[in-house]
Amino acid sequence: MSVPPPLAGIVAYPVTPFSPDTGELDLDALRRLVADLVDAGSHAVAPLGSTGESAYLTDAEWEAVCATTLETVAARVPTLVGVSHWSTETTVRRARTAARHGASAIMVLAQTYWKLTPDELRHHFTTVAAATDLPVMLYNNPGTSGVDLSPEVIVSLAGKIPNLTMVKESSGQVARFRELLERSEGTLSVYNGSNPVALDAFRSGAVGWCTAAPCLVPRRCLELYEAFRAGEVSRADALLAELLPLLKFIVGHGLPRAVKAGLDLQGRPAGPPRPPLLPLPAGDREELRALLDAPAA
Repeated sequence: MSVPPPLAGIVAYPVTPFSPDTGELDLDALRRLVADLVDAGSHAVAPLGSTGESAYLTDAEWEAVCATTLETVAARVPTLVGVSHWSTETTVRRARTAARHGASAIMVLAQTYWKLTPDELRHHFTTVAAATDLPVMLYNNPGTSGVDLSPEVIVSLAGKIPNLTMVKESSGQVARFRELLERSEGTLSVYNGSNPVALDAFRSGAVGWCTAAPCLVPRRCLELYEAFRAGEVSRADALLAELLPLLKFIVGHGLPRAVKAGLDLQGRPAGPPRPPLLPLPAGDREELRALLDAPAA
């Protein structure tokens, strides 16, 4: 039986701003960015994913970003907090922190150093999900994590974990969206995390597009979704064709460095990425400038 998803539509992923002088968190810049995402019409806000450089934050910084983002959103739209960590203990602690600050849902990636066995993966996800009553989104991103969770494995996990009700699929394999829905008999809500296949994912049953692109071009992302929802096939195709060069650029050059460079070009600085990431080189910045300045349809 189909269950209404806790979030749908354009799920916007903010970067985590840092001071260019000290390298410390810039919470004022974070508040401005998150407010911009909500005011622009994003349907949900998802801090502390890979776009948010969560892997490079201390525990105190992670909680500050979580708290600041949720306070700024102020329940105007749902929030999806990325709680992933190498260790189960820290992931559980982050899940509970997100719940305490009022998150709508949490997202968990199989963030691994040692290659985990199926039993270890099952234990990790089960333990994290049991830490709160929040809905859980399982995040499959083999390109980042090195772990590819097949639809069969994901549906099996969801059958054993009551609050695992969502999956973000970022393999780029469009057939997986339909397979996840069919195998779960509609009990799983499916989200797309691969920018170039945004329309194909929606057409295959995805209820949401998880993307950092609204940090730079919120209106165009929302127009694409609205065109799809309205059945305006030609317009949706045209909007995606217009967006694709930018989407491919920010993914291909690394979301934190590319999005932060774009924000700087727009006069909305969020500081540099945190080392080992380095700022976007000058030549790439000029290419990004041209993409952002290209006239919208």
